[in-house]
Amino acid sequence: MKSPRKYRYLLFFSLFLFTAVACQLASSSIIPDQSEANQLNQDEIVAAVAATVEARQAETIRTLAVEDSAALTAVQDNPANAIPLQDTFINIYNKANPAVVHIFVFDGENFLLGTGSGFVFDSEGHIVTNNHVVENAETLEVVFASGERRFAEVAGTDVDSDLAVITVDSLPDDVEPLPVGDSSQLQEGQFVVAIGNPFGEAGSMSIGVISALGRTIESQRIAQGGGRFSIPQVIQTDAAINPGNSGGPLLNLAGEVVGVNSAIFTRTGANSGVGFSIPSNAVRNIAPALIEEGTYVYPYIGISMYPDVFNLSQLEQLGLPPNGVYITGVQPDAPADEAGLIGNNLSAGLSELGDYIRAIDGVPVKSSDDLLSYLVFETVPGQTVELTILRNGEEITLPLTLGERP
Repeated sequence: MKSPRKYRYLLFFSLFLFTAVACQLASSSIIPDQSEANQLNQDEIVAAVAATVEARQAETIRTLAVEDSAALTAVQDNPANAIPLQDTFINIYNKANPAVVHIFVFDGENFLLGTGSGFVFDSEGHIVTNNHVVENAETLEVVFASGERRFAEVAGTDVDSDLAVITVDSLPDDVEPLPVGDSSQLQEGQFVVAIGNPFGEAGSMSIGVISALGRTIESQRIAQGGGRFSIPQVIQTDAAINPGNSGGPLLNLAGEVVGVNSAIFTRTGANSGVGFSIPSNAVRNIAPALIEEGTYVYPYIGISMYPDVFNLSQLEQLGLPPNGVYITGVQPDAPADEAGLIGNNLSAGLSELGDYIRAIDGVPVKSSDDLLSYLVFETVPGQTVELTILRNGEEITLPLTLGERP
C-alpha cells in the first residue's frame, strides 16, 4: 500500500509534468510560428498532454511498486522484483496452488474426522503435512486444486516436530513439487504467503509478514521424567492461519516453502493474528528420514532444564551470569550422566548448584531455546559435542557424545 506522502509526491509530479509538457508543446520546433499554433485544435493539445501525463504517472506508480517490492524482498534475491508486488502475489498463487492439497481424514468406519492441508514435496508423490492432521487416520483422501482425487498412505510421522509425510501413487500432470527454501535467512517484517484450506475452503491464500523468529512450541509427546520436548526456531506470522490451514505451506515472495503452518494462538478458535509455522530447515532434515525410515531420530542429552529464565535478582543470588541454561536434573544412564553433568532442582536450597551451560561447541547459549536449536539443526546422534559449563564458579569444558532421543 502506498503512503499518503507518496500520493502527494505523485500529485505534485503529475501537475509539474502536465505544465512541463504543455510548455514543451507550445515552444517545440514542430510548431513553426504563432499563426500555425493558433490553428491547432485546443482539444487535441489537451488530449495529448493528458495522455502523456497518464502514461508517465502509470510508469511512476509501477516504479514505486517495484522499489517497494525490491526493498521488502531483497534478502530473497527474488527475480519477481521486476514486476509490481500485486503481480508477484498472483504469480505465487498460480505456481504454488496446484501443489497444495486438501487432505480428508476418515476413521475405520469411513466417518470424516477432519480436513487439513499439505504440499507436494517431490515428484515421487510425497506430500508434507502436519502429524496432528493425519495421526488418527484410517483412510486418507487427497484432493488437488484441479479437483483430481487420490487415496494416500502415511509414509512417516514425527510427533515432536508435528510433521508427517503421506504418499499418493501419482501426481496430476500439471503439478510440480514446491521448492523448499532456507528458513535461516528469514527476517522479521518479510512478506509471506499462506495457502491452504481453512474451514474447508479449498485453495485459500492469505498474506502477512513474519512477526517473529525463534519461537518454540511444545511437542504433543511427554518426555521421560515428565515435561515435553519443544520445537525450536518456529516462525510466527500474522498471515491468517485457521483450522484447516494446518500442514499447508508458508511461502516467501520467491515462491519457496519457508514453513509448514501448524498452529494458531487463539482464545476464540479462529485466527487472531498469531500463527506459527514449522521452519523449512526442519522439513529439509526430517522429511527425507520420514520417507526412508518412517521416523526421525533426534540427538539427545538427557537433562532437565529450568523451565523459565532466571530473573537478574535470582541469578545474582545464585552467583550466575545473565545468560545460560541451568540443569535441574540428569536422566540416569543418559549421555549427560555418562559425561558427568550435575543437576540440582534447588529444592534443598543453594548449598549445591547444578551445572550452568554457557556454550556448546563454542557457540554461546543464552537460553534453553538456543541449546535445543543447536542440537536439532546442527548435530546428529553419535556426534561428540563440547559443553562449556560453570560449576561452583569455575568454567570447565566437558565432552559429551549425543544419544538418540527416546
